[in-house]
Amino acid sequence: MTRRRLITLAAALVLLGSTLLPFGERGDGLSASPALLAATLMAAVVLAASTFLGRVMLPLAAAACLLVCAIAIRLLDYPGVAGHAGTGFWVFVIGCLIAAAELVTAMSTVRASGRRARRLQGIIAPTFFGTAMFFLWEVVVRGFGVPSVLMPAPSAIAARVAASWPTLVEDFNQTFLHGVLAGYLIGCTAGFLVAIVADRIPFLRRGLLPLGNFVAALPIVGIAPIMVMWFGFDWPSKAAVVVVMTFFPMLVNTVAGLAASGRIERDLMRSYGATYRQSLVKMRLPAAMPFIFNALKINSTLALIGAIVAEFFGTPIVGMGFRISIEVARMSLDMVWAEIALAAVSGTAFYGLVALTERATTFWHPSYRA
Repeated sequence: MTRRRLITLAAALVLLGSTLLPFGERGDGLSASPALLAATLMAAVVLAASTFLGRVMLPLAAAACLLVCAIAIRLLDYPGVAGHAGTGFWVFVIGCLIAAAELVTAMSTVRASGRRARRLQGIIAPTFFGTAMFFLWEVVVRGFGVPSVLMPAPSAIAARVAASWPTLVEDFNQTFLHGVLAGYLIGCTAGFLVAIVADRIPFLRRGLLPLGNFVAALPIVGIAPIMVMWFGFDWPSKAAVVVVMTFFPMLVNTVAGLAASGRIERDLMRSYGATYRQSLVKMRLPAAMPFIFNALKINSTLALIGAIVAEFFGTPIVGMGFRISIEVARMSLDMVWAEIALAAVSGTAFYGLVALTERATTFWHPSYRA
């Protein structure tokens, strides 16, 4: 019997064995609900069967794993379990995590046929892994009774997001659509244009690159108050901070990309009698595109960080950074985590949009030829 079969069978046995132990300090638990006991038994049987039927049972094994995780969360609603979870509950959670880990491993090792199947596989496995991490976060916080001031549960954060959605949308519009996008476009465009000029004028390139390393080492908390004093409390000061943070990564990467074309290609363009402009447009800029998109992806995260930090030092009564600083002072950590979740989702979506644009633009690059 293979190692994977042994571990999956062990997870099924752990799930069944946990039902014999107390789930709370007062003995409350699964014994009070025959329906939950039957669901656990069915899920354990499916997990055990999946070890012998292979990938045919993989969707059912995934459903069974999600079922036992839902049962664990449902157990936290029982009296005497939330905040006072017993041995049976934690053994049950361990069984859920073992089953989830083996399931993610099985999903990752399955050889999908076809491009769509491989793309779907690349989405499902990370999604299942992320779901397992949120499950662990939920059961640990609620099972040990961690105060919401220290760490709210994901369910509490989701409830706060639903209750404060209009406020979150307003903060997103102020921070992302004004400060981040404006500063990102100005900083990246300016860095790209200056890199073209610096490539043409060597002494300018030699002077700007060391300056870029110096500016990159400047702390945001030192730049932000100065920009607020120069440009006021509204979004232009946040955009100015983003410009400072995104200008030099674009400059450095574009200059490096323009120098990436090989000597053979340059000699070929010279043998054709190409001018500097023709060589730049037809050879050097296409060769620099991976470097340029690398800067765009780096700046997509730097821009959001810079705008949020800048809002700590002066802003109208709206914005992600403003909301985080105010809610921390009020000890309302669920709202702080709601803003963090909004920033993470928007930043990930922004990065993904840039990555998709890169894939559509540089499809010829060796990294995309598979």
